[in-house]
Amino acid sequence: MQRLESSSVPQAGESLGDYVHRLRTTLGLSQKEVAIKAGVHAQSYGKLERNKTSSLNRKTKQGLAAALQIPSDYLDAVCRGTVVSPNQGIRFCPHCWRPGTPPDSIWLHSRAQYCYVCGTQLRDRCVNCNEQIASLKHRFCPYCGTAYQALKALHVEKEG
Repeated sequence: MQRLESSSVPQAGESLGDYVHRLRTTLGLSQKEVAIKAGVHAQSYGKLERNKTSSLNRKTKQGLAAALQIPSDYLDAVCRGTVVSPNQGIRFCPHCWRPGTPPDSIWLHSRAQYCYVCGTQLRDRCVNCNEQIASLKHRFCPYCGTAYQALKALHVEKEG
């Protein structure tokens, strides 16, 4: 089985358009869905995938990172043409993250260690098997089945 985090890492020589297209199709999203999630115009996103754009402004970069569930550093690396090591997975706050939603863009920043809302240390690995979390599309670890959030925290939210 291919590891998910390696598929989200930019490949050597990959253009920005090819990279975002590959991620979009891997996630099973349409161009319009990614554009809406990223907060960019659908035509602008189309130009991006057709390699008519080679650089991104900060807002677009953060929006695309959140929509494609990757660290914004990966988009920086593709724009600069540098290689990224796949050692950093998706990080999230086990208290603030809501299952089924993408991680907050600030949690994806390479220097973020703690949640900016509650101060909890961000998590990038399963607490049970220590495998890197590659996607928050589901609420359980694909390797061992452990919930990413403690069940107690989920019950408290439902009662409140």
